[in-house]
Amino acid sequence: MAELKITTTSPQDTEELGARIGSLLPSGSFVALRGDLGGGKTCLVRGVVTSLAPQSAHLVASPTYAIMNCYPGSTPVYHFDFYRLTGDADIAELGFEEFFYGDGVCIAEWSERLTELLPADVLTLQFEYAGDDQRMITITGAGPKSGTVLEQLSEKVAQ
Repeated sequence: MAELKITTTSPQDTEELGARIGSLLPSGSFVALRGDLGGGKTCLVRGVVTSLAPQSAHLVASPTYAIMNCYPGSTPVYHFDFYRLTGDADIAELGFEEFFYGDGVCIAEWSERLTELLPADVLTLQFEYAGDDQRMITITGAGPKSGTVLEQLSEKVAQ
């Protein structure tokens, strides 16, 4: 599986990376975010929403207590935070999996809570602290949509 490692140096840099990724995501994409609290995941989501649903970008906040936020736009973005859930049973009980295969883009923080429900085609971003505001973000793709996004992102970063 191919991977791309990108270091961001500020919250704004992380948000700009999110905007680049968002510009490449086709409808029906699933993005899995993994990493510690305060790792920059919500900054990245704000960037994705800026690309896909710009009229909603100012609304982006971590959905830790709401579990899901919906950002309407030409391509709706469904932003999940599974931190407070224990696994697939909780997620299925809340009916969230119906969003995973729809026309919007799903972005899931704490996606490691998904096991059997994790879509086969998934773009995964692992966030690691690299000092102060720096984050090392490792991006992998599994499946045709995610593989294409990873390939296009690699080309953009190389320019």
